[in-house]
Amino acid sequence: MNKNTIYNQIKKNIHKLDPSYEYYSILIPIIEINDILYLLFEIRSNNLRRQPGEISFPGGKKESGESFKETAIRETTEELNISRKKIEIIGSLSPISTHYNDLIYPFVGFLHNITIKNVNFNRSEVNNLFIIPISFFIENPPLKYYIETQPNPSKDFPYYLLPTGKNYKFLKGNYPVYFYKYKNYVIWGLTARIVKNFMDILEN
Repeated sequence: MNKNTIYNQIKKNIHKLDPSYEYYSILIPIIEINDILYLLFEIRSNNLRRQPGEISFPGGKKESGESFKETAIRETTEELNISRKKIEIIGSLSPISTHYNDLIYPFVGFLHNITIKNVNFNRSEVNNLFIIPISFFIENPPLKYYIETQPNPSKDFPYYLLPTGKNYKFLKGNYPVYFYKYKNYVIWGLTARIVKNFMDILEN
């Protein structure tokens, strides 16, 4: 091994996704009605395996060969049954990692020429749609709580390789959980966290 080999290998290295994570993209959809801007939310179908009946944005798992932006667009078209031409992606937010090894890439975009009434959404994935004015989220900060995360080493964990063995002080973490309450809707968890990140950007 020499310096030239290291230079060459690093320069031509293609960044690959860590296989220990699951990768997802979502779209924060904005629609305009009578000069008022709204966020559009989905209520997930009760038949879904993951998070049935919960409130979310359109989105899903990244497929091989597509970009994160393409994933957000594809999932939105599939769930809302709308044309790609009606989706205008304007940018992205920082990705969010979860304590259960998901990495989510949020995008922000406008949905043009649609209303709630004329969206024939995919009922196998979506139970219903609703909208909330963006101004509501700016004027009403979310409730904030924490879930403590701590390591739980496997039974065969090699403590003997650590400086202090089984007495090693692993770090704990606090995972933020946000809640927005609007009429009869409760937006919480990852969706609320993405909304808050979006509002932080708008306010700054």
